[in-house]
Amino acid sequence: MTLEEKIQTVWLTDVQKEIVEQLFYENLEKKMSSYLNRFDWEDQEWKIWLTVEKNKKSLFNAKMQINLDGKEYRYEREDYVNINDLINHLFDHFKEALSKK
Repeated sequence: MTLEEKIQTVWLTDVQKEIVEQLFYENLEKKMSSYLNRFDWEDQEWKIWLTVEKNKKSLFNAKMQINLDGKEYRYEREDYVNINDLINHLFDHFKEALSKK
């Protein structure tokens, strides 16, 4: 398995950047592991990109793009007060999509 990951943050403090990175990896390792184990990973490549930014209202927007086994997933949310809820919400949607496979 080859995983390409990219986390981009815009207008976030250093503490907020650390929170985003921590939540990203926690979600991949804990929340997603049982769903991702369903795939045959020997020659699979997948990509996950996450962009989080603070908007003009001082709220958080995020986009998550995933290419897994040739299938594209895209999730986008705006105007979240809590950055933790935002990241977890994006991964919940991805987990839900995988559970339907």
